[in-house]
Amino acid sequence: MFERVLLKNVDLPDGHLLRTYAAGGGYEALAKVLREHTPDEVVELVKQSNLRGRGGAGFPTGMKWSFVPKQSDKLKYLCCNADEGEPGTFKDRIIMERDPHQLIEGLAVSGYAIGAETAYVYIRGEYVTAIRRLEQAIAEARDAGYLGRGVLGSDFNFDVHIHCGAGAYICGEETAMLESLEGRRAQPRLKPPFPAVAGLYASPTVINNVETLACVPHIVTRGADWFRGIGPDKSPGPKLYCVSGQVRRPGLYELPMGIALRELVEEHAGGTLPGRKVKAVIPGGVSAPVIPEVGLEVGMDFDSLAAVGSMLGSAGVIVVDDTTCMVKVATRIVEFFHHESCGKCTPCREGLNWAVKVLRRIEAGEGTAGDLEQLDMLCNGIFGNTFCALGDGAAMGLRAALKHFRDEFVAHIEERRCPFH
Repeated sequence: MFERVLLKNVDLPDGHLLRTYAAGGGYEALAKVLREHTPDEVVELVKQSNLRGRGGAGFPTGMKWSFVPKQSDKLKYLCCNADEGEPGTFKDRIIMERDPHQLIEGLAVSGYAIGAETAYVYIRGEYVTAIRRLEQAIAEARDAGYLGRGVLGSDFNFDVHIHCGAGAYICGEETAMLESLEGRRAQPRLKPPFPAVAGLYASPTVINNVETLACVPHIVTRGADWFRGIGPDKSPGPKLYCVSGQVRRPGLYELPMGIALRELVEEHAGGTLPGRKVKAVIPGGVSAPVIPEVGLEVGMDFDSLAAVGSMLGSAGVIVVDDTTCMVKVATRIVEFFHHESCGKCTPCREGLNWAVKVLRRIEAGEGTAGDLEQLDMLCNGIFGNTFCALGDGAAMGLRAALKHFRDEFVAHIEERRCPFH
């Protein structure tokens, strides 16, 4: 039977307190690496586990850590991306609210591995409870000797600071987040140089997601083989899936990576309401291309979803039933990206503006011949032509809606109304 590890404390009344975390073996991983392992050995352990980033891109975590120059005379930084602005995603919030010490231990072990003494948690300002719980947990950890100078009596110094964002989706992009941390307008940087070489304050920086960092202590205490034994070889480990939309039991589920999307939606989340059927599922937040009902046998891992033209992303699973208009869904998604575009890139700024105008016209029953071809052209103009993945996500999502549900767009134009109203 699958054992929950990332969510094992979230249902406990005092799961956010140090005494609860420590009673369940908390901070044993930190003590172990300080006592038994060199930083390079910790990096190698995470490499062997094949942990891939849980923030969306799925880049191998140990490999990312290994890019940090060992001989640099500059300070090294660790940044936790806790912005979590992707609609349909709430996994990181639950960890920070209900088990924040798991994140703090993950930060400390990761900081030791890369040679960083300072970590910043960039958290969205709307996460008020999570911010308060993290502040409390950091204070508890300092008082107990898990943070600060000479962690657990060693020569390792490490501290964690919280930086609150102001609600901009673009800050989820790692280089835009660094710009914001440095006090400038959040806009993506041109890469290279990559953050591992020149990141925060032009210094070597590793940026990891909350869930990614929460996996690290478990890899240390249970071993790389344990982690690799869960899910597919190329995308192993436990995974948090955020399920929302038109299902009976929306919520956060910890399950093996690679579980079938149909099993997640129909068995764990209970399927749709009585008398309704699944029309489509967005598997990884609204940046991920929609999958029609016939494709729900796909495994929920990076490679399986990529093979069918979608992506795991943030694992924000949004279920759409057969009473919902896909033109309306596509319009709302593109409106979101248009609103959140930082405006730096012309294809994203102008392309999404025109896409919204065309989609609103179609949704209102005022579509004209050639509108769908215009949308196809706009998607082609945006995709692959922007500094960051915001424009790509919007274009991919719209392309998938046009591909799988083009008949609904055609019906809006020909009937001059929404067939679902």
